[in-house]
Amino acid sequence: MPELNLPIIGYMQSPYKEKFGIPRQPNLVPVESFIEMQAPYNDLLAFEGIEEFSHLWLVWQFHDNKHPQHPHIFRAQVRPPRLGGNKKIGVFATRSMYRPAPIGLSVVQLQAVRKVGASVRVYVTGSDLLDGTPVLDIKPYIQYSDAILHARSGYAQHEPERKQVSWTAQATQQKLTLMERGQSDSRIMHELEQVLSLDPRPAYQDDQARIYAMRFAALDVRFRVSATQIEIVAVVLL
Repeated sequence: MPELNLPIIGYMQSPYKEKFGIPRQPNLVPVESFIEMQAPYNDLLAFEGIEEFSHLWLVWQFHDNKHPQHPHIFRAQVRPPRLGGNKKIGVFATRSMYRPAPIGLSVVQLQAVRKVGASVRVYVTGSDLLDGTPVLDIKPYIQYSDAILHARSGYAQHEPERKQVSWTAQATQQKLTLMERGQSDSRIMHELEQVLSLDPRPAYQDDQARIYAMRFAALDVRFRVSATQIEIVAVVLL
């Protein structure tokens, strides 16, 4: 079977420390993150002119699949979470991570390209990449050709509904303590609320008494879910 070898040009540094909780599409939550460029691609000359573009395409690798497809076994169908995780559909009709080539594609908003010591970092918002994700390429987003305003998107035509996020008294006190000590800040807490509002649970789970755990940035977050609300019950440092 013919194969390609692709270079890794950088690694994403992201508040998403585990797959659970990552929005299922980019730009649903404007989290801040950056790509740490690797030599020889950490050259500011390679980014000359990029500041004229507001958005970028990132081409990246699904590197942390627990059960990746065997390179010689093709599975033609997968179960997308958007359909409840119990309906099969053709793999090429999905953005599933379990596909013949574990390649992802995301649009992000460019914030800046900076040299930090010996490093070159590309700062973006709206990424849906796990911390440590290998980045294979960066391309400018072209508005007149890349934005198809009347495109049909099948079962994912509309953005998922969001739930209201609240904090218990205990979690509120923990949040304030972390912020007072400089161990977190209002931006991280706001990003956390937006991530949770999308209800990160698998679609087939509906246990309103269960306490879920999620790692976000430097935080260990515990929460429960009702029909319309996410309630944060604890937030502590990892």
